[in-house]
Amino acid sequence: MNISGKKILVLAPHTDDAEFGCGGTIAKLKENNNEIYCAAFSACKQSVRKEFPEDILIFEVKAASKILGIDEDHLFLFDYSVRTFNFKRQEILDDILKLKENIKPDIVFIPALTDLHQDHYTIAQEGFRAFKFCSLLSYELPWNNLSFNTASFMKLEESHIQTKINAISEYKSQAHRPYANEEFIRSLARTRGVQINTKYAECFEVIRWIL
Repeated sequence: MNISGKKILVLAPHTDDAEFGCGGTIAKLKENNNEIYCAAFSACKQSVRKEFPEDILIFEVKAASKILGIDEDHLFLFDYSVRTFNFKRQEILDDILKLKENIKPDIVFIPALTDLHQDHYTIAQEGFRAFKFCSLLSYELPWNNLSFNTASFMKLEESHIQTKINAISEYKSQAHRPYANEEFIRSLARTRGVQINTKYAECFEVIRWIL
């Protein structure tokens, strides 16, 4: 199915989750004339390494989003403290409902409903609650997914993977993460590609798909 001319919203618990989870897909959807929006709910100021300014991730997500082709006014940044989302569920839901009202997206990407990280889990649950009448897909973050149903795939080209790598490379403050490197990004995309007999892919759990 060729997805074109749609409004796409990605809900990211933290500033880098959209790039890691579906950066290649964002690049392809943008290329196919879709309108891409991204909302990140925390810049993780409380857990930034001491050698970086505490607000470094705000600058990094803006740079990464520009590489992915997300317009500046389509990037929404909230200031929830990392690892406290479960205490702010109603406030987060209210913010998501405002996004729903203002954007009226056709397709929404959220973390897996079984994601082990407490912030990711909260965004997934409240995202599902807000967009239960919308097409919903969960993106893959293997380091947080105890299990993941690879039910849907997006075929990607080299250009999409390179764009994803370039976007993630803007996160200098996260370069120490074992998954924040080109080798891992390509190997996961190759693994998912092999599953559908293509070179590269990203995979998603289907929560709801409205035709």
